[in-house]
Amino acid sequence: MISRVGFGYDAHCLVSGKRLLLGGVEIKSAVGVKAHSDGDVLLHAIIDALLGALAKGDIGKHFPDSESQYKNIDSRILLKKACDIVLSEGYKVMNVDSTICLQAPELSPYIDDMRKSVAGVLDIPPENVSVKATTTERMGFVGTGEGIAAYAVVLLIKDNAEAKLI
Repeated sequence: MISRVGFGYDAHCLVSGKRLLLGGVEIKSAVGVKAHSDGDVLLHAIIDALLGALAKGDIGKHFPDSESQYKNIDSRILLKKACDIVLSEGYKVMNVDSTICLQAPELSPYIDDMRKSVAGVLDIPPENVSVKATTTERMGFVGTGEGIAAYAVVLLIKDNAEAKLI
């Protein structure tokens, strides 16, 4: 068995008049994300983690914001495309661990729906997807309400009969 670990991060500005989507779930909020796509920082961090685990670059390399086809795109579509890259390399996603940093609104009512949404796109059980939320105790751009950030770690595995344990 061969395994690879990837780490991802994303951050966006928060503005009024925009929707707030996290993990493919719409969050009731007075502010949303300013972005070229739908701005789902959680999915973007997971995408970067998937691509990073394979040393395939980042979300901007594969889905550049300079291309009109990605304008307002549902980030679940991008996550599926990143997952397809993982599968094409012979790997499968074992688990995801993620953290969203946001001062407000409270995200706990949405966590289970986010886990199910991510798991559905990656075709893994929801119990293999961890989504956590935290504030920054009013420090930095997240704490002042100017922005949102997300971090993600993924584990990929590949069956390989020729692999030797060291």
